[in-house]
Amino acid sequence: MPVDTSTLFTIVFLLIFMIALVKGVKKVPQQQAWIVERLGRFQRKLEPGLNFLIPFIDEVRYKHSLKEQAIDVQQQTAITKDNVTLRIDGVLYVKIIDAVSAAYGVENVHYAVVQLAQTTMRSEIGKMSLDTTFEERETLNANIVTAINEASSNWGIQCMRYEIKDIDPPQTVLKAMELQVAAERQKRAEILESEGRQQSMINIAEGEKREVVLASEASMTDQINRAKGEAEAIRAVAEATAQGIQFVAEAIKKEGGSDAVSLRVAEQYVKAFEKLAKESNTLLLPASANDAGSMVAQALTVFDAIRRGKRPSGKGAPKISSASPSPWGED
Repeated sequence: MPVDTSTLFTIVFLLIFMIALVKGVKKVPQQQAWIVERLGRFQRKLEPGLNFLIPFIDEVRYKHSLKEQAIDVQQQTAITKDNVTLRIDGVLYVKIIDAVSAAYGVENVHYAVVQLAQTTMRSEIGKMSLDTTFEERETLNANIVTAINEASSNWGIQCMRYEIKDIDPPQTVLKAMELQVAAERQKRAEILESEGRQQSMINIAEGEKREVVLASEASMTDQINRAKGEAEAIRAVAEATAQGIQFVAEAIKKEGGSDAVSLRVAEQYVKAFEKLAKESNTLLLPASANDAGSMVAQALTVFDAIRRGKRPSGKGAPKISSASPSPWGED
């Protein structure tokens, strides 16, 4: 059955219109940027939303996501400053900030950034020793991010952060590290134990010192108290003696006091001779020891002389040794 020419033309026109409609109307999602080329040359960047192109002339050449992306950095080997081989992997977080530069600055922007991260990581690891690598992960990550951003400034992509996941040293190094950790712990334990013994000895010495000081202070306080007590006792005895002497002197001045004193002196004189034989084997007796009356008269003469303030004289007066101090003074 023959086809009408006008009908065929209409069908072809509709097909072309539909193709042009598909190629000329573009709906760009949010957080994406499409690069349009016109006849092989950059023409413009499509923003999110509905955009119209010239069919068969304008073409979407690149589609970039503006979201932050996490890229896995495969495990690689790196040599530290002290010649230890490590196997390190990580995660790279990047974001396209300029879609045009990302399209025309480098062939594959994500692949380029990953390779740059690996080489930069090797370079940074080579500047550090093994212990520093484990201790300063944050510094290492920051240095890698800074180096990537400086190198990829013309690629329209920015490295947000870099995180090292695992650092895998050789088994020999792991064993050596374990031995080192065990030795450090043993060392700290011994140091703590010795410090404990030292502190214990110091505490014991301080206790003994305080005990000696307290004992000496207690002894000093006891001696002071004893001395004060003895002084008070001596003072009391002296005061009592003085009062007794004063009472005796006052009694002597009264009527009949002299006779009473004479009688008392005679009694004490006789009692003194009674005790001579009991207290010593050597006796000093006066010539008239068999005459008790003369002995009492002699004692009364001495008392009377003392009362008058004169030296006793006479045949019956006792002789006083020149070696003994005289109560009446010198002649």
